[in-house]
Amino acid sequence: MRAVLQRVSEAACRVNGEVTGQIQTGFLVLLGVEDADTIEDLQWLAQKIANMRVFGDENGMMNKALADVDGSILLISQFTLFAQTKKGNRPSFIRAARPDKAIPLYEQMITELGKLTGKPVATGIFGADMKISLVNDGPVTITIDTKVKE
Repeated sequence: MRAVLQRVSEAACRVNGEVTGQIQTGFLVLLGVEDADTIEDLQWLAQKIANMRVFGDENGMMNKALADVDGSILLISQFTLFAQTKKGNRPSFIRAARPDKAIPLYEQMITELGKLTGKPVATGIFGADMKISLVNDGPVTITIDTKVKE
């Protein structure tokens, strides 16, 4: 799994002009699922997201986690995080999981993040043409890959 976390002061997802998910302070998380992903990858990643300390403390240091700032999560499925661009100019998405595998893991991530944060997780609509708006706070953007734990 790959995730791009963006610390935001606000973010929203719209599909056909309708808001499907919206948050204030928190994380916009773009989530990519690949065929090799397991429930262990999901649990590891959910813990990382829920406990990532990138919010400012009273000294301006990034020491606070989502719970410390009463933050929320907007989770968006994004298969394009597995784009392969080595050959030519048209990316290949061969590593991205097909919907029959990706949807259950995406839905489980919603559940897991909700449990870990104690708050409902705002979402987009899997496979839809989504319009995402955000105010990236910082900017702070972090990528996490469960296969490359750096």
